[in-house]
Amino acid sequence: MMNRSLRFHWSLSQAGDKFRRSQATKEMSGLPSFEAQVDLCRRAEECGIDSMLMAIGFSRPDPLLLSTAIGMETSRIKFMVACRAGLISPAAFVQQINTLSTLIQGRVHINMVCGHTPHELRYYGDFLTHDERYDRTDEFLTVCRAFWNGREPVNFEGKYYRVEDGRLNTPFISDEREAPEIYLGGNSEKAAELAVTHASCLWRFADAPMRVRPAIAPVLEKGTEVGLLVALIARPTREESLRAAGSLIENFGAETKQVHREFARKSDSVAFTSTYKLAESAESAWLTPYLWTGAVPYLGAPAIALVGSFEDIATALMEYKEIGISQFLFLGWPDIEEMTFFGSGVLPLIRKQELSLYSAVSRQPSALSRQPSALSRQPSERKADS
Repeated sequence: MMNRSLRFHWSLSQAGDKFRRSQATKEMSGLPSFEAQVDLCRRAEECGIDSMLMAIGFSRPDPLLLSTAIGMETSRIKFMVACRAGLISPAAFVQQINTLSTLIQGRVHINMVCGHTPHELRYYGDFLTHDERYDRTDEFLTVCRAFWNGREPVNFEGKYYRVEDGRLNTPFISDEREAPEIYLGGNSEKAAELAVTHASCLWRFADAPMRVRPAIAPVLEKGTEVGLLVALIARPTREESLRAAGSLIENFGAETKQVHREFARKSDSVAFTSTYKLAESAESAWLTPYLWTGAVPYLGAPAIALVGSFEDIATALMEYKEIGISQFLFLGWPDIEEMTFFGSGVLPLIRKQELSLYSAVSRQPSALSRQPSALSRQPSERKADS
């Protein structure tokens, strides 16, 4: 993993409404500004972002249709299209993704979502339990991969799906791959097992590296990548980043906190609920010198954030790289400003440090193993901000 360049993705869900996550989901608009979304995607093309996450849910536009529309307005950015197995047959989904690939030159990944809020899943007629949803997704992706691997006719009989002599005449079109990359999110054991079986990369919410390392080790050992979902507050100096973090939450109060307490109460997602609990139970809002939970009670689990100067953020990302994290999914407030800071200030530092690291490894392959890691020091040796 150390000789692989980090890859970066961004969530599109807040474009045009930076405090969207401070609202109850029932109040969120399902028709965000198309112009703001296109602008953010075009900026992403300039800032070294691989793909935009196209989230799914009742409070959002359809991610596949939106990807098609924005894909026509852009030239390089990819789209990580979210999908829930309970909404569509696997054959129809493959046909849709393959069609999208022909329209936007293969610029598509898939983000498989098993759902995090049972009452919202029931809006769509999905009444399965947490573990049952992962079992169904296993069958769903088994069928999808059979089509993408060209093993037609496809025959499958499981608990949730049955396909007989399946054929699709619309191929997946890409200069880079024969099938889309699959990302899968979750902090549970079921999520990790499913990612190892089917995904290119497992998404997890951020935590301190010393706690992330043992949790991801079994996934990495099986050859599946692991990425972190984390917000960014990066500024030229640390003082500026701390002021930005403070001003971010100063306008929210008890009512906003209650919105997220209610969300956490209704969710059965291990990733979401564990991040809320982490923010509530930690002695300090600072889990590391750079990882901050201060916005989580007001903006939700995805608001766990890396905060600091450009150099601080680069250091934090490289520490995660050291334990095996290879991809990151970001958001910010507002996203277009934070993305610009990342692309101009943080990314050049990352690429410079990676180049230096690769050169050191090529000269002395065992050098890294002899150097004490910053993560191996005792917690008392790592001073966190209060």
